[in-house]
Amino acid sequence: MNLDDLLNLFLNQELLERYGPRFIDGLLVTAKLVAISFSLGAVLGLLIALGRLSSNRFLRRFTGAYVYFFRGSPLLAQLFMLYYGLGSFKGFWQDVGLWWFFRDAWFCTLLAFTLNTAAYQAEILRGSLLAVAQGQREACKALSLSRWTAFRKVILPQSLLIAIGPLGNELILMIKASAIASLVTIYDLMGVTKLAFSRSFDFQIYLWAAVLYLLIVEIVRRSLKYVEGRLGRHLN
Repeated sequence: MNLDDLLNLFLNQELLERYGPRFIDGLLVTAKLVAISFSLGAVLGLLIALGRLSSNRFLRRFTGAYVYFFRGSPLLAQLFMLYYGLGSFKGFWQDVGLWWFFRDAWFCTLLAFTLNTAAYQAEILRGSLLAVAQGQREACKALSLSRWTAFRKVILPQSLLIAIGPLGNELILMIKASAIASLVTIYDLMGVTKLAFSRSFDFQIYLWAAVLYLLIVEIVRRSLKYVEGRLGRHLN
């Protein structure tokens, strides 16, 4: 087998011309889905983390139950419950004006991913907030800083430096888990891969998908490493 035959085995030019643009579209859909859900999840996760640290017993229990449910049940089950479960109440959602949301696979998937990652990010942020030395809080009190100013200017920046590594891991896990979006008819990277394979029956289609997922993860890993280095440069 010569080099041309070997290249054709893993990089069929005809398949690439036919499905290459679709793979790029699927890659963009995956990136958009993960970026939006992770960003929204970060905001919600911070609120949940603060709820978990609150002195209010009801708030602590409610946020604790939220984290327990979304961390303890499979993401796939959560996605199906939102899309197929809540989507079955068509009349109710039409009455309240939200049927446009629950009939759309994209919005349901975005909601499922956001709620799921928020639970994981909440625990990461809760741990990082607790990891900030107590002396930092005492110093803020000694300087007569308000609780909001102390949190925003002192506690949160330090906790984010601690949390950036675990948050990066959560982002990478989300990228890989996003493949299940294809199960509810979203043509993300895996959705396009399944469609292309069903028409070509060529295994190299899945090889392309694996390489693209690896490429995304590597870009994210290097970017996070750079950001972590920049934020922690004063510690070196």
